[in-house]
Amino acid sequence: MAERRLGNRLKELRTAQGLTQTDLAALVGVSRKTINTVENSVFVPSTLLALALAKTLNATVEELFFIIDDDS
Repeated sequence: MAERRLGNRLKELRTAQGLTQTDLAALVGVSRKTINTVENSVFVPSTLLALALAKTLNATVEELFFIIDDDS
């Protein structure tokens, strides 16, 4: 059975806008470490954080996050 995990384009969209992890963290009200762990798929953001990130980066949630099906 395939395992599903959440992928993201957070780093790509963040850097395209010239933002550091610290900048983005301040804009959405979380720590830099939270941004880092989301970017590296270590932490799955809450719905509220996902929406805030998308809004801040002028993207839709679907543009920012996607499902990866890993074959097991």
